[in-house]
Amino acid sequence: MNRPTAIVFGVGSVRGVGGAVCKRFAREDYHVIVAGRTSAKIDEVVADIAASGIGSAEALRIDVTDEAQVIAAFDRAMNPGPGREPADVVVSNAGNNAFIDFTQLSSKQFEDFWRVGCYAGFLVGREAARHLAPLGRGTVIFTGASGSLRGKPGYAHFAAAKAGLRMIAQSMAREYGPKGIHVAHVVIDGGILGDRLQAAFPDRVTLAAADGLLGYDAIAENYWMLHRQPRSAWTQELDLRPFKENW
Repeated sequence: MNRPTAIVFGVGSVRGVGGAVCKRFAREDYHVIVAGRTSAKIDEVVADIAASGIGSAEALRIDVTDEAQVIAAFDRAMNPGPGREPADVVVSNAGNNAFIDFTQLSSKQFEDFWRVGCYAGFLVGREAARHLAPLGRGTVIFTGASGSLRGKPGYAHFAAAKAGLRMIAQSMAREYGPKGIHVAHVVIDGGILGDRLQAAFPDRVTLAAADGLLGYDAIAENYWMLHRQPRSAWTQELDLRPFKENW
C-alpha cells in the first residue's frame, strides 16, 4: 500500500506545535512535508522523524505569504513521488505574536501580522480546497489562538488577523464539508511549553508550574483526533487550554 501524505505549513522548532504535528502524523506512517521559513528548524524536524524509523519526511523551505510558493508546495504535496498518496491532510500553522501599543502600531506592522496570521491561511485554504474538492476527501486544520475570539490591549493587530483566519475556516467548513472535506479550527488558548515561549518568557514557564502551559505533543494528539473523526460527527472548532488557564 502507498504511504499517505500530509503537509504542515508554518513549522518552526521541533519543540513546538508544527514540529509535534509533523511527528504525530509520521507515527501513523505518513509521509510528511515539513514546510517552514527556517531551514535549520525544519531540517531538525525531518531528522527527528528519520531517527524514529516510522513514517518519512521532507523539508520544504517556504514563505507561506508568497502565493507562488504556496501553489508550488501543493503541486509537490499532491505529487509526492512513488509509493505515496496525494496529500489528504493540510495543516495551516503559521503565526506570529507580539505586544504592541495601539498608538505605536504602524500600518506596516499591522499588515505584516495580517499577512502571516490571515492571508497565509487564505492561500493555504484556497489551494487545499482546489486540490481536495475533486477528490471528495481530506482534512484541513487551521491553528487559531485566544485572539481568534477576543481582542486584548496591545494585541489588536494579532486579534484582527486571527479572527479573520477563523472566519476563513468557518466559511470553508460550510462550503466544503458537504463535499467531503473536514475543515477544523483549533483555538490554542494559553501559552505553549515550547522553545519559543521558553526563550522569550522564561519567567512565565517557571511561574506556570506543572501542567500550567499547553504541551505541544498534547496539542498534536488533538490534530490527529480531528483527522480521524468519522464524518457523522465532525468538529469544526476545538478550543484547547491547560486546566489552570483563566478563561
